[in-house]
Amino acid sequence: MADPDPRVLRRTVTAREGTRTYDAVVVGGGHNGLVAAAYLARAGRSVLVLERLDRTGGAAVSTRPFPGVDARLSRYSYLVSLLPRKIVGDLGLDFRVRTRTVSSYTPAERDGRPTGLLVGGGERRTREAFARLTGSGSEYRAWRRFHGMTGRVAERVFPTLTGPLPTRGELRRTVDDEEAWRALFEEPIGVAVEENFTDDLVRGVVLTDALIGTFADAHDPTLQQNRCFLYHVIGGGTGDWNVPVGGMGALTDALAAAARDAGAVIATGHEAVRIDTDGRTAEVTHRTADGEGVTAARHVLVNASPRELAALTGDTSPAPAEGAQLKVNMLLTRLPRLRDGSVDPREAFAGTFHVAEGYGQLAAAHAQAAAGDPPAAPPSEIYCHSLTDPTILSPELAARGYQTLTLFGLHTPARLFARDHDAVREELLAATLAQLDAHLAEPLADCLATDADGRPCLEAKSPLDLERELGLPGGNIFHRALSWPHAQEGTGRWGVETRHANVLLCGAGAVRGGGVSGVPGHNAAMAVLEAG
Repeated sequence: MADPDPRVLRRTVTAREGTRTYDAVVVGGGHNGLVAAAYLARAGRSVLVLERLDRTGGAAVSTRPFPGVDARLSRYSYLVSLLPRKIVGDLGLDFRVRTRTVSSYTPAERDGRPTGLLVGGGERRTREAFARLTGSGSEYRAWRRFHGMTGRVAERVFPTLTGPLPTRGELRRTVDDEEAWRALFEEPIGVAVEENFTDDLVRGVVLTDALIGTFADAHDPTLQQNRCFLYHVIGGGTGDWNVPVGGMGALTDALAAAARDAGAVIATGHEAVRIDTDGRTAEVTHRTADGEGVTAARHVLVNASPRELAALTGDTSPAPAEGAQLKVNMLLTRLPRLRDGSVDPREAFAGTFHVAEGYGQLAAAHAQAAAGDPPAAPPSEIYCHSLTDPTILSPELAARGYQTLTLFGLHTPARLFARDHDAVREELLAATLAQLDAHLAEPLADCLATDADGRPCLEAKSPLDLERELGLPGGNIFHRALSWPHAQEGTGRWGVETRHANVLLCGAGAVRGGGVSGVPGHNAAMAVLEAG
């Protein structure tokens, strides 16, 4: 794109007295906006970040949610997989992650006795765990074959996320595996799950990666579950989900510091309310506690949802988005004992602890929610951040054996809460915890810590809570259905372009957005730098 006509720039700047001009204004100080700001500022561009809240970070923050308790939890986003090492290196971030020693544990009852499937701790232990659960070695061999296939796809697809969008044909050639392409890109993921596995519990463990924040059946013809599955298995080129040291806020604090150190101006408490653009220059109107202001820019990067982008520019709003998760944060005085006495709770909760996520259970929960009823047995997955990274707890809490638990519930779409939000949230929370208690040797309630006011250290967030607190449309953590990581009609060169030449979408709703990745922020910055 050519440089703007200086006469146009002068007219824009002088349209309102006192308007200042930046090379780029970033609307939204979440992690993607901070990535874009840091890249552009390091390239010598003048950058202003406008953040509605009184802090940066968006959904990737660490907070102390329980009064009088010194535990900093990743309140919303909580694990890291999709953040490329390239971004951490390019921006010189002081940020680290740790791998989890266990991938997952799934409790079950077979022949009237408690048991489960522990994945991790070495190949031998995992193979033996499959054999104990299923009675043979066939499911473990299928597991190895299937995840070998997804691992090869991850190695080939993940590096493409920070380059210009490949065409569908180019990505297919990059994958270079017709069986994998069919399973992940062309047929509902349920087909591959059923072709490869026979055990209901094993099938469910595999399928859960397709359902995180995505309300879909295994055989949904839209393949939105396939897109969700793909993003969950390609992260980092390995599919590993890592624990951020210091919590998610450590990442966004590092990004904000990198942006400021490079010269970007970050203005919190500044809510963007309108973008006016002629495609060459733009004005961003923003509101503060003291009134309205206007800032001129050559480029505007919107780190918000497509719905918010349309509202800012006056364009037609996209189809409504809907979230489908129940997020629960907890602090415990100790980890609960399990009915399956063969597994140490410190291992079971170190990875992903699957609850009510058998293949049949997932299908039943989806069918009930699709019919408008809260699932009777809500599926969820849980993990303990503090087992891998105790730095989020004060030394006193850590010494006393306190632990955090993060629960992510599936198949709880926003529509369920419209009738009576608080009552439905409490009903689903109680049903979800009851499913967990069924696998414990003691009630979870007996292990919950209490805050300074004597209340249990537990908070639950519905999709509508996330919409109200963070502006997520319908509480959708991806801002809208995830996209394929290749070009489609109208996606542009980088997947961040809009119908306005100098307005870019750098939030999770961009092509190759979703998750804590920084990829849309990186790609929007590259698009600006290419434009000159």
